[in-house]
Amino acid sequence: MSYILNIETATKNCSVSLALEGSTVICKEIADIGYSHAERLHVFISEIITESGILFSDLKAIAVSSGPGSYTGLRIGVSAVKGLCFALNIPMISIDTLSSLANQVCEVDGLIIPMIDARRMEVYSAIFDANKKIIRNVQAEVLTENSFESIIEKIYFVGDSSDKAKTVLNRSNFIFLEQIIYPSSQNMSLLSYQKFNNNEFVDVAYFEPYYLKDFMFAK
Repeated sequence: MSYILNIETATKNCSVSLALEGSTVICKEIADIGYSHAERLHVFISEIITESGILFSDLKAIAVSSGPGSYTGLRIGVSAVKGLCFALNIPMISIDTLSSLANQVCEVDGLIIPMIDARRMEVYSAIFDANKKIIRNVQAEVLTENSFESIIEKIYFVGDSSDKAKTVLNRSNFIFLEQIIYPSSQNMSLLSYQKFNNNEFVDVAYFEPYYLKDFMFAK
């Protein structure tokens, strides 16, 4: 049996799930405005292993959300996964954060644009078709009233940037799915299982999150 642990810490949501053959068995998560990842992540991991009745040695791989997103959140998640994979001698899987966010969307008749807040009017975004296939790679972009104006299909926006996006994105084909705010480890389960079956692993020693922008210290 292929048990895979999935870890998502790229945004305010600290999320851990256990999946079996691509289906989520158990998930623990909290979206804390104070970013409690450092305090909660290892607690969630321990609780999930205990409550599921398996051992760490039963894990076949561990997947981590690779960004873009919060610099600190990504560092915490990736560091934890590296340590576990090294200790357990199991492979590490990288899942694009915007892909897992897009996978929360049910059937739509248009395009999906997941967005992660990057402060002010900037967001990290990508464009997916209705089948969740990426058709425009991740970009950091400043939202204006002209953003995505060349797209005539319906666009379904998801993520934690909806409130600010709606102040400038108000065309008739723009639809905001406000119930989907943060990426979740639950939506990594199928993606990580597919990568596991295809032997799509990353190097535990050298893997780095996809920050997209350099970290800037507050002045």
